[in-house]
Amino acid sequence: MTARGLSELPSVGPAVVTLGVFDGVHRGHRHVLEATAQAARERDAASVALVFSPHPDEVIRPATTVERLLPPALTLARLASRVDHALEIRFDGELRNLEPEAFLAALSPSMELRGITMTPDSAFGRARAGTLERVAEIGAENGWDCITVEPLSLDGEVVSSSRIRNALRDGRMGTAAGLLGAAPLMRGSVVHGDERGRGLGFPTANLAFDYPAALPALGIYLGRVHVPERGVGPGHPALVSVGVRPTFHDDGRVLVEAYLLDWDGDLYDATLDLELDVRLREERRFDGVDALVTQMQADETEARRRLAIAR
Repeated sequence: MTARGLSELPSVGPAVVTLGVFDGVHRGHRHVLEATAQAARERDAASVALVFSPHPDEVIRPATTVERLLPPALTLARLASRVDHALEIRFDGELRNLEPEAFLAALSPSMELRGITMTPDSAFGRARAGTLERVAEIGAENGWDCITVEPLSLDGEVVSSSRIRNALRDGRMGTAAGLLGAAPLMRGSVVHGDERGRGLGFPTANLAFDYPAALPALGIYLGRVHVPERGVGPGHPALVSVGVRPTFHDDGRVLVEAYLLDWDGDLYDATLDLELDVRLREERRFDGVDALVTQMQADETEARRRLAIAR
């Protein structure tokens, strides 16, 4: 779906709105979405999530690429399961420079604003002038409410997408999953590789991403695969390599490969959802193929032990 301009939004009628990027639709986001849905019910209105795309940081700092915790399409799907409408808005220089009053006014005639939910530290509009305090003033002047939602904190820190990305980079999968409220997930297309894994007895599905996926620390992971168009999963166990394959390559290119346990077939060109559960070990360079195969066999044994899968 292509992000819309403000003038292109569909008609939703009376609405309570929340806005942001919502990358990962993590527990902190869900906390705000639940408050938005509750406020909408109380005001006989639809709950609406306005989703900025691309990420504002990529517009404000053009050389920046923000890695995503979920593919954009899945972000919208998960949002749509929690609010009445998840609408992607095109974030560009024009939108960035709108004063908060102008931004909120531009939501009409798409919606009759009855409320907007915000956390105390959130802001939008030109120079981030749309603070909680200013939006409350605008609402009072125009007959709708600004609803304060305290951010969700876990272990003494606010749950945020950046906090989850940091956990992934460190290989702390349990922490990432706890903050997300779900296992970290990547969605890619299965592409042809050099078939080195097949030659070693471990045929892998090599993934290519059409979005900047937030990758975890290099290493070997236990994961789960879903390939609906090929009848695989959900939840099919897999050994996953996220790494540069230092035993064979030195170009530094990071590859994501999944070896599906107890499955053999053609996955080329299929869309594969990959959930990562636990990091088994770091990536290492081996002295040769035999040492690598021995370690891969040990990795499979450990995976099966954890999964209680009998040979």
